[in-house]
Amino acid sequence: MTGIRRVLAVVGAAVLALTSAPAMAGAGITDEITMTLRKDGTLHVVEKITGGSGELKRTFLTRTRHDDGNDRLYRIANVKGGKLAGDVLTVTAPATVEYDVKGAVTPAGQAQELRWFAVNGWNTPVAKATVEVSGPGQVQNLSCFAGDLTSVIGCTAASMDHGATEAVFEQDNLAAGQALTVIVGYPEGSSSGAPILERRFSLATAFTLDTVTGGALAALLALMLGGLGLLYWTRGRDARVIDHEKGMVAPVQNGHFSPPDGVRPGQIGTLVDEQADVIDVTATIVDLAVRGYLRIDEQPRQTYDAPDWVLVKLPTAPPGSLLPYEQALHDAIFDGRDAVPLSQLSGSFTSHLGEVRDALYDDVVRQGWFARRPDTERTRWTTLGVVLIVAGLLATAALAWMTTYGLIGLAVVIGGGALAVGGQYMPAKTAKGSAALAHTLAFREYLFSGDLGEVPEQHRVELFSRYLPYAVIFDGVEHWSRVVASVTGNGRQADNLYWYHGPAEWDLSKFAGSMRTFTTTTSGAISATRQFRSL
Repeated sequence: MTGIRRVLAVVGAAVLALTSAPAMAGAGITDEITMTLRKDGTLHVVEKITGGSGELKRTFLTRTRHDDGNDRLYRIANVKGGKLAGDVLTVTAPATVEYDVKGAVTPAGQAQELRWFAVNGWNTPVAKATVEVSGPGQVQNLSCFAGDLTSVIGCTAASMDHGATEAVFEQDNLAAGQALTVIVGYPEGSSSGAPILERRFSLATAFTLDTVTGGALAALLALMLGGLGLLYWTRGRDARVIDHEKGMVAPVQNGHFSPPDGVRPGQIGTLVDEQADVIDVTATIVDLAVRGYLRIDEQPRQTYDAPDWVLVKLPTAPPGSLLPYEQALHDAIFDGRDAVPLSQLSGSFTSHLGEVRDALYDDVVRQGWFARRPDTERTRWTTLGVVLIVAGLLATAALAWMTTYGLIGLAVVIGGGALAVGGQYMPAKTAKGSAALAHTLAFREYLFSGDLGEVPEQHRVELFSRYLPYAVIFDGVEHWSRVVASVTGNGRQADNLYWYHGPAEWDLSKFAGSMRTFTTTTSGAISATRQFRSL
């Protein structure tokens, strides 16, 4: 008997647990919802919440995926009976809440569909929910889903009245956070409602190439690049030389050297490439030596020693005949010293090189070859190009984020890049500068033609040496060093030049190699300084 009693007790407990389970599951609030779809597509909702007490929170679902490129938005407004902060509604139960929803209607073939999450996002279970829906037309179809948002399980009950003017839905025992989604179909045109779509950002859609974006991109590129071409045509081209002889007379007249239009090597270098760069300074150092302002002494060295030279200041130099940039260079080299090794040109020399460069740019403007300093002109247009690039990047980011027209912003970036690069070609020579350039190029042809004319023997060392700084500018050091080295005095090889001295056991047969190494070493020393590193 005792065993039978124990079995009966266990069975009774199980029956009690099963019969009490619905009651436990049914714990939570009751939500009675009335929804009315208006002609303008606005869904007016009234919720009567009972069965609970204290503060309750509901998080509305206001964004869902519509398609591959867009999200669908639901906008909540005109809340009464509760407080809406963002997507979170706060009420104090029991309560009656009213609000409007926009974006809940979608065209569907020959009909339109009302879809709303009548219950969702409560922070407490919903024991029972009833939804009554009325609208501006007859109900054509209805459906509902309950549970998690992705659930395809139907709700407890769904029906319509005999006149198909009202749909009714019921659902029991929703856990906290679960949803009851109701869908009601109405005839096409019953309301003017439409879904609210927001484009979802992705690189694929942000830079969509279609007829509109492709056409706009091509048009904008044509406009910007065409404008840049027109700008160069009107502002960046060298002025034409009118009624000016293309040729030039030989630079040796009556035994004296006469460069084209009296132009110095540093000036020629700046005129030709519109840059005051290291080769112009190197050529000017050689020119100062040839003209008697300094002497270059090559230092003796062992097999593995680095070559070095001493620049010696000459007290017999002609006073007052240096141009401003030449004087600035002369002062930078010696800086109160009478001699300085090339390997030790640093410190004060570095700080003065900026002055040399500025003086060269000022000189070509003072000569009338340029209307404005070439470096200032390049900086001006390059800066404008960089500004356009930055503006284009910002426009691209904004257009890509908010539209599918990101490619249009790239056109501005391309145009800015073209202007930044094209800015290097914007310095334009005046007619006088173009004439000087024409003479310079003719002089270069003459220099390398091999037709040196009948230069008296007593003038050859000086005249051929005067050519050498120009050969440095024209990248002809090797050729002209050999010409100078070939000069003989009374049938024998000379040991030194008046402006270049070699070490013991050195003669002019070695001058070509020495000069090539000197110009390379000097240019390297200058380019290592901060002012000329970017040239």
